[in-house]
Amino acid sequence: MAPSTLFFISVLLLVPVIAQVQSNEEGFVSAVISQKGLDFAKDILIEKAIASLTPLNLPRIQKTMKIPFVGNIQLALSNITIYRVDVSTSTVKPGDTGVAIVASGATANLSMNWYYSYSTWLIPLVISDKGHASVEVEGMEVGLTLGLENQEGKLKLSLMECGCYVKDISITLDGGASWLYQGFVDAFEEQISSAVQNTITKKIKEGVVELDSLLNTLPKEIPVDEITTLNVTFVNDPLLSNSSIEIEIDGLFMAADEVVNPSYYHKNSKSPASCKDPPKMLEISLDEAVFNSASDAYFNADFMHWIVDKVPDQYLLNTAGWKYIVPQLYKKYPNDDMNLNISVSSPPMIRISPHNIDATIYSDMTIDVLDANETIPVACISVVVRTSVSLEIIGNNLAGNVGLNDFSLSLKWSKIGNFHMYLIQSVMWTLLKTVFLPYVNLRLKRGFPLPILRGFNLQDANILCTNSRIIVCSDVAFSVTREVWNCSCLSKPHLLPRTQPPYTPYTVSL
Repeated sequence: MAPSTLFFISVLLLVPVIAQVQSNEEGFVSAVISQKGLDFAKDILIEKAIASLTPLNLPRIQKTMKIPFVGNIQLALSNITIYRVDVSTSTVKPGDTGVAIVASGATANLSMNWYYSYSTWLIPLVISDKGHASVEVEGMEVGLTLGLENQEGKLKLSLMECGCYVKDISITLDGGASWLYQGFVDAFEEQISSAVQNTITKKIKEGVVELDSLLNTLPKEIPVDEITTLNVTFVNDPLLSNSSIEIEIDGLFMAADEVVNPSYYHKNSKSPASCKDPPKMLEISLDEAVFNSASDAYFNADFMHWIVDKVPDQYLLNTAGWKYIVPQLYKKYPNDDMNLNISVSSPPMIRISPHNIDATIYSDMTIDVLDANETIPVACISVVVRTSVSLEIIGNNLAGNVGLNDFSLSLKWSKIGNFHMYLIQSVMWTLLKTVFLPYVNLRLKRGFPLPILRGFNLQDANILCTNSRIIVCSDVAFSVTREVWNCSCLSKPHLLPRTQPPYTPYTVSL
């Protein structure tokens, strides 16, 4: 069986080899594959299995028969090829020791060449004949049980049981004196059945060995952009029920140059909400810690620092625009241009509840006056912005949009005297709505990758919010490309570009 076929088994039918022993590791992203998803994977598996088995060459079969007054007859079957397989019914069922996949009621069609020869003391000549034959195998059943365990964050695939059984076989000869030798060839039924069974079983075993090596190349992290990566290390062993399989990955963001290390985050308890109505193939659950880890990673990379020198209403970046709001600023620096130097003072905190996703951003905004080629900081305002976040699925990415709830201002220090914050409320509202939010939403619209294997696409996805968790409920579509089988990696996200090197504040121009 080709590695492409068994790829589905390892990815979707994630099963422990032995009793499930849970470690102390925490997975902040989990995926539950429902019975609907398992059936979908099974159907693709069988389709790929058939493609990999046809054509399939069986070994040459030879036999010697002794007939009174004639002597020994040499019989041989060669070029035995399975060229068609059909499966009528199939099932997939998780169990305590593995996942059983059974294809039953299958039929197979074979073609082959037949040949016989003999000589006798009565006639000092070699008598021979040859021709073609067609074989129909009926009532074939193929079953396998797979196991998968977590070994140091990677998946170890094993074939626990595998078998192929042929119930009935019919051989039809063509060519030569086939009507005369039909009885002889019928004696090959048992050998042909055995060859079919052994060859199919061998192909499955070979495929599992190859796939196990392939699974070992699955990455432990995937890049999001030049700043962060997503830790996709597997944690714990898969959990089985009688109709679903659940796996967990670490799922936290970290700096792109950081080595995978145990996290200091703690997972919140799971809520009872799940994808029940309508049933979906896949349920992906993301803990609140996933989003806060992204917040920490970007903050620690000094990515949340901007210098704003262009805005839709450029008049706001000149002291003349503040003439009646902060008169002393205009009086001291008349008609001078300004920059707004904005730095987030701590990682934004994301909180998820059943009805809202809220983020609170603490920042400092320093007003810089550009006076005679000199940048002069004149005041610093502490800005606390409270936002709400809406999420959507774009492709295989989780994208978002931030809306402004409210904000508060306080003066940290000033070189131009004291001034009241309520006087600049309208200016800050305009800056937040026209500069800050559009910039943030531009990046969030690109989204962050969900741990979906390449070649699979989310379909008809919807999002549920529970206490401290986001649940993505989705069906899955599969697109067949050669690239899918030639690599063993997760879906590659569209990398989010940087406009400046790391640790360098940059201009925001909208």
